[in-house]
Amino acid sequence: MSAAATATATATATATHPHILVFPYPAQGHMLPLLDLTHQLALRGLTITILVTPKNLPFLSPLLSSHPSSITPLVFPFPSHPLIPQGVEHVKDLGNSGNLPVMAALGKLHDPLLNWFNSQSNPPVAIISDFFLGWTQRLATQLQIPRLTFFASGAFVVSLSDYMWSNIEKLKSLSEIKLSHLPGSPVFKPENFPSLFKHYKQSDPDCEFVKDGILANTKSWGCVLNSFDGLETEYIQWLKTYVGHNRVYSVGPVSLIGNRGDSDPSSGSDRVMTWLDQCPDGSVVYVCFGSQKLLSKEQVEALAKGLEKSGTRFVWVVKPGTNNGFGDVPDGFEERVSGQGLVIKEWAPQVLILNHKAVGGFLSHCGWNSVLEGIVGGVMILAWPMEADQFVNAKLLVDEIGVGVRVCEGADTVPNSDELGRAVAEAMTEGGGMKTKAKDLKQKALAAVSQGESSMKDLDRIVEELGQLRG
Repeated sequence: MSAAATATATATATATHPHILVFPYPAQGHMLPLLDLTHQLALRGLTITILVTPKNLPFLSPLLSSHPSSITPLVFPFPSHPLIPQGVEHVKDLGNSGNLPVMAALGKLHDPLLNWFNSQSNPPVAIISDFFLGWTQRLATQLQIPRLTFFASGAFVVSLSDYMWSNIEKLKSLSEIKLSHLPGSPVFKPENFPSLFKHYKQSDPDCEFVKDGILANTKSWGCVLNSFDGLETEYIQWLKTYVGHNRVYSVGPVSLIGNRGDSDPSSGSDRVMTWLDQCPDGSVVYVCFGSQKLLSKEQVEALAKGLEKSGTRFVWVVKPGTNNGFGDVPDGFEERVSGQGLVIKEWAPQVLILNHKAVGGFLSHCGWNSVLEGIVGGVMILAWPMEADQFVNAKLLVDEIGVGVRVCEGADTVPNSDELGRAVAEAMTEGGGMKTKAKDLKQKALAAVSQGESSMKDLDRIVEELGQLRG
């Protein structure tokens, strides 16, 4: 195609399809799913500007390579904050407790972003922003454009959120909370609510800012969930009733329809896949606690003993500690379990492992991305929730859907190795019902992202309804 023809085609696409601003939150579990969604929106012809800070620009590389004419980065400096070291722009460098200051710092982009919008000849007609950027709802109202909240979590967590944050002081004083307004009337302990809620201090300016932002999310024009209808039907329907409109879109699992490029930094996957090939179907438990969490020396030792005592085959991803108190596996452990287990001390191809026929269980912290990857792998979840929304996710999997079992709870808990070993062994040998449900759920997940099915229909609906905003 000639340059003139290309320019004409681009101009026509811009005129036909709306220009939107996508604003991801700089944490692994938030940013990657929203970029997966952005890929699908670009495939459907939208013109997209993505707002990032300088050190997060590399995350966009696969997208910019695939969509050079329709996706443009907008790079703003990361605002300073007294609790964030100079040069840090991503939550992975701070740990989970860094969310509060990062959310507060990014709120300072309100005025620069407002000025940017007002300076554009073809400004975005809508904003899609992460649910940790609730202040963008106020910005959208000022600009008189719609904002869609992207929830990197499931509908169950979202359905709890407004109630929690609206009744925060009352709930903190209770020992147990029954949420009778939700399907199934789930019961929680306050310490099992998401970490942001637990860290809240009344009258702290950052906390109040975050609270206001989170409560603004369900007031947005639309809500986009990284979930699928077959996983959370009741809660998705409840959310539509709660927000009072039908613009609640379940588009997951977005990892199945994204464009992350080659995430394997080495060819180290050969060793683990060769090892799994020698194992009977469904006999291996995969052990990994996400990109954020480092286990203490005591936790690592208890987990090592528990896995050994379980007699179960395992693949365990261990991130060696970078400071005192965080442990590597005990001396001699790898030699003792050489026929039973494999320890990986570098990046692991998690999706490939979970989809291998030898893997039947996933001992996980229950971060939402890991949960979805486990579901897509068709494995049951052995839950050890630690922080953030993980307790809520574990409750959904164990108590509501029946594809998991709790084996431990708490970020600092050191499990009893005998009990842990017994729980792993029982789940892997006697969890037939759970394994069947997990395989059924996998089929529902794969079906959701098939052409013409629920998640793809909702993706089409987003584009269609954004298209109607023009004029």
